[in-house]
Amino acid sequence: MSPALPDGDAAPDDGALPASVLDGAGDRGFGVYLHVPFCSVRCGYCDFNTYTATELGGGASQASYADTALTEIALAGRVLRDAGLPERPVQTVFVGGGTPTVLPASDLMRMVDGLRDTWGLAPGAEVTTEANPDSVTPESLAALAAGGFTRVSFGMQSAVPHVLATLERTHDPRRIPDVVRWARDAGLAVSLDLIYGTPGESLADWRTSLETALATGVDHVSAYALVVEQGTKMAVQVRRGDLTLPDEDDQAAKYELADDLLTAAGLHWYEVSNWARTPADACRHNLAYWRSDDWWGIGPGAHSHVGGLRWWNVKHPRTYAARLADGLSPAAGRETVADDAARLERVMLGVRLDEGLPLAALDERARTAVAGLVADGLVDPGPALAGDAEGDRRVRLTRRGRLLADTVVRSLTA
Repeated sequence: MSPALPDGDAAPDDGALPASVLDGAGDRGFGVYLHVPFCSVRCGYCDFNTYTATELGGGASQASYADTALTEIALAGRVLRDAGLPERPVQTVFVGGGTPTVLPASDLMRMVDGLRDTWGLAPGAEVTTEANPDSVTPESLAALAAGGFTRVSFGMQSAVPHVLATLERTHDPRRIPDVVRWARDAGLAVSLDLIYGTPGESLADWRTSLETALATGVDHVSAYALVVEQGTKMAVQVRRGDLTLPDEDDQAAKYELADDLLTAAGLHWYEVSNWARTPADACRHNLAYWRSDDWWGIGPGAHSHVGGLRWWNVKHPRTYAARLADGLSPAAGRETVADDAARLERVMLGVRLDEGLPLAALDERARTAVAGLVADGLVDPGPALAGDAEGDRRVRLTRRGRLLADTVVRSLTA
């Protein structure tokens, strides 16, 4: 099962936002995350808020989901207007899941049309959907592109059959070149998502996956270390001894191999787990998260952030649909990110980016810790020490620092 929602304050039934969200609103971008909580099969490692048809029961049909999401989009438009926030077109949209493409392309397009009607899409807006390789066709991808989507992120995970089997992924890895070609023929930018550190995956297996991804010529690759969350089927398999997780050295070797091969192919890291061929190929929606812009999360379990206020929706699609049908906000709780928490998040997110974290964002004690991090080979001395003005200096991780990013964060926030 997916993790429990955070603790927090009760959210008002009308979703109203406090006046504090107005502070600095004109300087922040605005994006929308749209959660589609459906999958044809639940993978054993997955702890996302997703459901198969047999898990849902009545009252939460896939067929009516687009209409339910459109109801929240309309509510979101009213709430932001009533809060007095400036009119801002949507700069980025990310449709995630679950597997959004289990819905008909027409439903995904209708939801994007709802965003366009409510706020407008900024010129050149990035509109991404996640997809499984076995959940698209040339026709569905062409329809998405015609309907305003600009980008697709395929959950490739691995090119090795036994690794995919351990992850309980259903697609044939031989299909990857085909879906990339179909998407590009439709005019969509393409990203491939990979996972390393699956039990039983060798370094040679991981090299095969990387080389297969690069052979497609994609301009963006995400590579994430497998994290086995409590409550998942895989966690039970590990606890019973049916599966053995790799050690930290294995994970580090696989990250270094990814960085070597991706860099050699002309992709450059812009966030610890993400590589793009050019800055224009980076995922702008995820960059907005890391830079603490505003976003509204549509869908069950979705999280939102506006002006330092964070809230989250009820988890179950049936409860989510029922609250909206009754004219209520689906928000289950919310919290204001206080000064200390905001500073911690600024450091945690900022140091993960290739652009680095400005030294000016750190307090005096943290600034004095930077020299030690440079000496330990975790922070690049150039950006950290160059320039006469402190405002010009930045904390930018070395590759060793990327592997030990948590250590850097602890040093800067202790």
